[in-house]
Amino acid sequence: MRRADRLFQIVQLIRGRRLTTADFLARRLEVSLRTVYRDVAQLQQQGVPIEGEAGVGYRLGAGFQLPPLMFEPQEARALVAATRMAQAWLDPELAAAAETALGRILSVLPPQLRLLAEALPLHAPPMGLDPGVALYLRTVREAIQSRQRLQLRYHDLRGERSVRTVRPLGCFYWGSVWTLAAWCELRQGFRGFRLDRCEQVQPLETRFGDEPGRTLADFLRQVRPPSERSP
Repeated sequence: MRRADRLFQIVQLIRGRRLTTADFLARRLEVSLRTVYRDVAQLQQQGVPIEGEAGVGYRLGAGFQLPPLMFEPQEARALVAATRMAQAWLDPELAAAAETALGRILSVLPPQLRLLAEALPLHAPPMGLDPGVALYLRTVREAIQSRQRLQLRYHDLRGERSVRTVRPLGCFYWGSVWTLAAWCELRQGFRGFRLDRCEQVQPLETRFGDEPGRTLADFLRQVRPPSERSP
């Protein structure tokens, strides 16, 4: 990869995330950390408002804009594939939004590139989520975004039923099953709940904020393999 292309990719990667570490950039671009530090310093010298520092992370300053992007053929195909999968495995509202967004992207592509992307021979048959699970997914997703507690009526693998009040933190897709990662106020710990085992998902009026030890980042650190944990 030419250095000019790498610099452009660095800006794109930082722009697409709230905080981007040098280690993440090095792995994505397959270069050394020293190269990342040097490239970021050059971008800053050229006036790109990259905020942050080595060892912490980078983000772009507010108001920075790049010209509209032109996608490579493989990137356009990836967007089509992702949207087709979304239509089968997301809740209907998000699936429709993804389809609309893809239509806007495809509409600005050159005709030949658009035809190549739409001819992608990968499809996701409409055999995805049960309608009830799709409804729960939407409710959970909205509760996570609004920081709203949920009450779950749930049965586990053994069929034992319980009622839980939880702080919803994130949804995870496992190929055919969605799970909710949450802080369970009954157990005072992180728990995972399969949405297809929920009998009721009820938003509560009470909201929650970030508390040390009870956030999604804390959950991810807990489940991360020991070899990937920070010292």
